[in-house]
Amino acid sequence: MKRIQIVLIITLLVPLLTISAQEQSPEGTTDKTLVTQFEELERKSGNYRANGVRYEVMRIGDLYRIKSNIFDSINTANASIKTLTATITSNKAEIEDLNAKLQETTNNLKKVTREKDSMSFFGALVSKGTYKLILWGIIVGLLLFLLFFIYRFRNSNFLTQQAKSALADLEKEYEDHRRRALEREQRISRQLQDELNKQKK
Repeated sequence: MKRIQIVLIITLLVPLLTISAQEQSPEGTTDKTLVTQFEELERKSGNYRANGVRYEVMRIGDLYRIKSNIFDSINTANASIKTLTATITSNKAEIEDLNAKLQETTNNLKKVTREKDSMSFFGALVSKGTYKLILWGIIVGLLLFLLFFIYRFRNSNFLTQQAKSALADLEKEYEDHRRRALEREQRISRQLQDELNKQKK
C-alpha cells in the first residue's frame, strides 16, 4: 500500500517539478535568437494605465540582457563584416594578380603560337604559308635559271661544235690548198729546171 502511495505521489510531483523548472530556467541563455528573446520580453512584460496613458512595463534585467545580446550580435556582425571585407580585398588583389598572370600567359601563348606558325626568314618572322610561297618561288626561279643555262650551254655547245667542224673543214681546205700550192710550186720548179736544162744544151 505504501508503495502505491509513493508511486502516486511521484507521478503527481514530476509534472509539477517540470513546470517549476521551466519557469525557473536561467534568463541569461544566449542560444535563443534575438526575435525569440524579444517575443519572450513582450510575453513577460506587463502594462498599466495611468492618467489615460498606457504604459508597458518590463524588467530592467531582461532589457539589459537583450541590449547586451544585441550589441554582441552587432559586434559579431561588424567583426564578420571586417573579416569578409578583408577577405574580399585579399580576393580582389589575388584576382587582379591572377588576371595579370593570365594576361601575361595569354600574351606568351600568342607569341609562342605566332612563332610556331611562323618561320625566320633573313631575321624576319614570316608565316609558314608565306615562307613556303617564298621557298617555292626561289626553287622555281632557280629551276628556270638552270633551264636557261642548260639551254644556253646546249646552244653554245652546238655553236662550238659547228665552229670546230667549220675549223676542221677550213683546216682541211687549207691543207688541200697548201698541198696543191706545193705541188704546183714543185711542178713549176721542175718546168723551170727543164727549161734551164734545155737552154744549156
